Amino acid sequence: MGRSTSVRTVRIATRGSALALRQAEAVRDRLRRVRPDLAFELVTIRTTGDLRLDKPLHMMGANDLFTGQLEAALLAGEVDLCVHSMKDLPSELPDSCAIGAMLPRADARDALVCGPSLQGVGSLADLPAGAVIGTGSLRRQAQVRAQFPQVVVKGIRGNVDTRLAKVRDGRYDGAILAMAGLDRLGLTGQAAVAIPTEVLVPAAGQGAIGVEVRADDAAMRDLVAALDDPLTHECVDAERAVLAALGGSCKVPAGIYARHQGEGVRMSAIVLSEDGERVARSEQEVPSPARAGALVRPTIQELMGQGALQILEEILQTQQDLGQGGEDA
Repeated sequence: MGRSTSVRTVRIATRGSALALRQAEAVRDRLRRVRPDLAFELVTIRTTGDLRLDKPLHMMGANDLFTGQLEAALLAGEVDLCVHSMKDLPSELPDSCAIGAMLPRADARDALVCGPSLQGVGSLADLPAGAVIGTGSLRRQAQVRAQFPQVVVKGIRGNVDTRLAKVRDGRYDGAILAMAGLDRLGLTGQAAVAIPTEVLVPAAGQGAIGVEVRADDAAMRDLVAALDDPLTHECVDAERAVLAALGGSCKVPAGIYARHQGEGVRMSAIVLSEDGERVARSEQEVPSPARAGALVRPTIQELMGQGALQILEEILQTQQDLGQGGEDA
């Protein structure tokens, strides 16, 4: 197999959370069907984002909190592939790395999970004044503040089970998590409501699983190519291109979501100040057979025309002054 001709076991790097393992298992199982002659081993690696639970993600500086250690193991030749939630990856990869495949995108929406005090709530608009909603994502926090000022948004850390436990025991009235994560863990029943993407624009790459390889490892690129979903890859690449052009990352309040819809392709994008008071928003659509990449430039231009760069520059300067940085699951 080219550089890996003698390798009969393909080593797949993953974080150790239940959700990350489920995603890595999905990749492994698909690869087994493609190449039953090979063995596949999951290699669990703890990342900075997993180890540092004493601070909110947006106060930890680096852009690769959940991916850096996996990528380092890949480049060192300790593993052959890395499996990531695409929304965790920085918008630009090292030249020596590449996304070899993306699995078909799962539900990209956010979900509101309600505790005992919020039974019967059917939407964010139904939340009573003073309801305490947990999320570690600046993107979610800012969008909720902009639209639902009656809600108290509070940071929350930990894996999915930990956050759900904090809601159940009353430390939070509810929490906002990714619907895809709940689905993959078999916890969809925990979601009081799926939040429309028109209300909360998802993070770039939300719901998509990516497989990262070394750029010069032709054998691994060929292997994982069989898993690639072209429509997912196209849309997520376009989302990440917008984020990169804006100089943003997962540590800024920005949502970008591209999807094939009806007879065309649509992209929604939003950039907000952390308090939700300043908003730049874009809705772009092109007819088929145009691709999502055609929406990148007009989306950037519309956002910039509404002051998105100034909003992001102020946020990034504040984070730099405070030693800050992210998006949660």
